[in-house]
Amino acid sequence: MSDTPARLLKLLTLLQTGRERTGTELADRLGVSPRTVRRDIDRLRGLGYPVDAALGAIGGYRLASGTAMPPLLLDDEEAVAIAVGLHAAAGGTLADVAETSVRALAKLEQVLPARLRDRVTALQEATVPLYGLLTGGGDAPVTDPAVLTALATACRRRERVRFAYAAADGAPSKRHAEPYRLVSADRRWYLVAYDLDRADWRTFRADRIGAPRATGARCVPDRRPPTPDAAAFVAESIVSHRARYRALVTLCTPLEDAARRLPAGTGLLEPLTPGSCLLRTGGDALDWLAYRLGFLGVPFEVHEPPELIAYLRDLGTRLVDASYGTPEPRGQEP
Repeated sequence: MSDTPARLLKLLTLLQTGRERTGTELADRLGVSPRTVRRDIDRLRGLGYPVDAALGAIGGYRLASGTAMPPLLLDDEEAVAIAVGLHAAAGGTLADVAETSVRALAKLEQVLPARLRDRVTALQEATVPLYGLLTGGGDAPVTDPAVLTALATACRRRERVRFAYAAADGAPSKRHAEPYRLVSADRRWYLVAYDLDRADWRTFRADRIGAPRATGARCVPDRRPPTPDAAAFVAESIVSHRARYRALVTLCTPLEDAARRLPAGTGLLEPLTPGSCLLRTGGDALDWLAYRLGFLGVPFEVHEPPELIAYLRDLGTRLVDASYGTPEPRGQEP
């Protein structure tokens, strides 16, 4: 590779992977001599890149942390991911982080090529953040950035899409839908769309979507989900999906404390006052809902459903009665 600037960029890309590479390996990858590699390493150091070198027969080069941040080389998917992440942080609740994210996003978008700027814009316009949702513990599912980009573009252009979908039990299916919005929540992505085959609005996990393809057919212009707010629609779908009872509860503790006390998958938290928050949750059994709330260790008030309110009153009466002593068996005089 005789073009020095292009060779330096490729060399930097190889070093940014984090692993140590020998001079011979770098020379083979670049198509130059080990001596040229050594000169190029010196050039990178002169530009401010801290390249460490290990001596010896098996020594090599690696990019180390420096005192200043030199320019980074990002591939297309990395640049899009960073831009989307900064956009989400810019709309967050932490003022310092939000302000810094806005500045960083402006710098990044200024240098993005047109093809990437369009992808970032489509994702930003099609995505709605959902805060306070606890969807589950463990590692976040891996979502293909290409899938998100294709869905966001279809949302932006109001085009129908076809895609493969895997249900929670792994059962495969083919879907034909009108995409509406993407919703990001708790390290997960969801697609709100009208399922044309089932004639109903649905929420799809983006990590379970495969090979989305725009058909070119336009979506029905005035079709909107039952809840115009896509984030609220996803929250309702996740929290109360197939639940027999849907509960609305005020927790007398700050939202941050409630989030620490509640197990993942419990529901959606919304701030009310600095010292209280609203919990939307659901379940099929009243006793399970009652125990979940009781073991939080904070005062609370149930607004609905009435069945849960009645159950808690009856349970409270029985617990108070039990606290006065052991009840006598039925049919015997005290």
